Amino acid sequence: MIFREQRPGPPELLFVERAASMAFAGGALVFPGGRIDPGDHDLAARLLHDPAVDRDVAARIAAIRETIEEVGLAIGLTPLPTAPELRILRDGLCSGRSLADAIDMAGTAIDPMALEYFARWRPAHAHARIFDTRFYLVRLPAEMPDPVVDGTENSRLLWATAQQILDDADAGRAQIIFPTRRNLERLARFADFDAAVADARRHPVRTVTPWSETHEGEAYLCIPDDLGYPVTRERLSSAVRG
Repeated sequence: MIFREQRPGPPELLFVERAASMAFAGGALVFPGGRIDPGDHDLAARLLHDPAVDRDVAARIAAIRETIEEVGLAIGLTPLPTAPELRILRDGLCSGRSLADAIDMAGTAIDPMALEYFARWRPAHAHARIFDTRFYLVRLPAEMPDPVVDGTENSRLLWATAQQILDDADAGRAQIIFPTRRNLERLARFADFDAAVADARRHPVRTVTPWSETHEGEAYLCIPDDLGYPVTRERLSSAVRG
């Protein structure tokens, strides 16, 4: 969840639209990200001697790598690469080079703890792919080049406020799946990045696994009510689950 702070006005978030041909959430707006690769675990093992590094470091590394690959933005790197260095870094990753080798060549280092752990979701519904997904907050570094979509898994990208995407989804102009909607409702309350971080720290992360309940004869998809989410249930008939 990459925050671009505007003055005046609420912060914007970066979204990618998944290609319509994708088996999961085709055509939906999502945050940049992807699966943890073996190289992410290898790089995490190099860092785990540092007591400041959390056990979820491989997931943080994956978030950093996928952001570079998918949208061409450097987060969680220090010092930040220049625009030419970032292009070389991205090209190397897309051609199969490991992140460890790519950042060594770019003369930078990874800082996984620059990402703030916000939420973890693991749906368990039948007849759909199940993903154990960790969400992180990060502020867009200054002087970053404009993001560029990868054109493979994703067809376009855009900056928008959380409320804009919710409004577009309600009007039928955008598609978002159930976890994205709940996270956007939570993010829409924050005036800036620091407020979002403070909220994340007030609500220790616990894995969210939605469940179904019936209220007044109608089925709802529900989540816990003590994790900071302002909306904790939605009619099952309207919930988009991917």
